[in-house]
Amino acid sequence: MDETGLSARVASSAVTLGGLLKHLALVEDHYLSVRLLGREPAPPWDAVDWDAEPDWEWSSAAGDPPEQLYTLWTESVLRSRANLREVLAESDAGRLAAFTTRDGRSPSVRRLLVDLIEEYARHVGHADLLRESIDGRVGEDPPEGFRPRTT
Repeated sequence: MDETGLSARVASSAVTLGGLLKHLALVEDHYLSVRLLGREPAPPWDAVDWDAEPDWEWSSAAGDPPEQLYTLWTESVLRSRANLREVLAESDAGRLAAFTTRDGRSPSVRRLLVDLIEEYARHVGHADLLRESIDGRVGEDPPEGFRPRTT
């Protein structure tokens, strides 16, 4: 990058914190339920016409109340943890997932977890930039009045 590129700021974006939260709920369910165990998508993912609305989780989040978004994500994470406990009680992280790629390969549990970590890592940076633009705080300090969720 040259001087111009290194001094560029983030332009406006359609990404929202609610959209990120809903997207990560989808990713949890998709990786650790659909791909890992071959299960059908859970609600609300099972009712979406993904061909007509490929970015549905991002755009629909704007109409969802905060508690609904938090609950959707929390329930997805709890399902993921239960699915992992189920799989790891029978095998180890080298076990192959139910999902098969077009060329006939299946990722291991380990690979799915690495992909999930990568997805969160990418979006945590986005969330930090969005949060900073909302509350003006920088660094790792939580927003004033922040109380961690206990669920």
